[in-house]
Amino acid sequence: MTTTTASSSSGHVCRTHLYEPFRCRIESVADLTPTEKLFRLVRLDEKPFGHKPGQFMMVSIGGIGEAPISVSSSPSRGAHLELGVRKTGVLTAALHAMQAGDELGLRGPFGTFFDCDAMKGKNPLLISGGCGLAPMRALIQYLQDHQQDYGRMTILYGAKSPQDMLYKDEVKAWQQSRSLDCHVTVDNVISGTCWDGRVGLITTLIPPLSVEPDKTVAVIVGPPIMYKFVIPELYDKGLRDTDIVVSLERYMKCGVGKCGHCTIDHLYCCLDGPVFRLDQVAGIKGAL
Repeated sequence: MTTTTASSSSGHVCRTHLYEPFRCRIESVADLTPTEKLFRLVRLDEKPFGHKPGQFMMVSIGGIGEAPISVSSSPSRGAHLELGVRKTGVLTAALHAMQAGDELGLRGPFGTFFDCDAMKGKNPLLISGGCGLAPMRALIQYLQDHQQDYGRMTILYGAKSPQDMLYKDEVKAWQQSRSLDCHVTVDNVISGTCWDGRVGLITTLIPPLSVEPDKTVAVIVGPPIMYKFVIPELYDKGLRDTDIVVSLERYMKCGVGKCGHCTIDHLYCCLDGPVFRLDQVAGIKGAL
């Protein structure tokens, strides 16, 4: 069985623009939920962003600071870059106040990425919870744009409520697509909300699936608690640690392995991750 790696074949990650931000212009801003927005950016110097699905950027606003944000668009979709941003702190609040035409700084891309070459010929099983759909969207777009290289893609997405769902129009299009399978669930529905979909935890979407272990690679992106329950369900389907890829969420400050905020035992999530094959982190305390 071919194992699935979670970074470049050389084992190195992209470390351009380590310290000096490059300038970008906000091309458009779209509301995703009451607390999340989608920003489309273009570089002022018109150079490519050079990102891969799964990586993140350090977003900087003068006089405010920096914050790591996962890239939510595929490089196969054009010269722009999209960031799905939840308003959670000072930097993201300032970003939410910005409009099309405003400028900001970016450093990166940083971190390991989803190894799409290792997935070729496999059936991708993509499992996202909450904000995990933001970086997963970049992978979904890439696989859609190169679908001739892959087996049938299955997307599982869980949100807290219908109001918290990201990329609603795109999720609906995935559900209606004949070229992939998409199953969605929400944890709960507020009284008076129009929702005719499934209600329950994302783990309830896995048992009904027909999975060929030797032909499947699973990718999981979501809150840390989700991994503890999703991974055993995948084991029940016959998948091994080498068939499962995870993206770990940790607090990051510098993005270059200097501050130590994102360490997991001997690993730096910003350099060695955030994307790992499960066998790389399964035995490390605090990783999952």
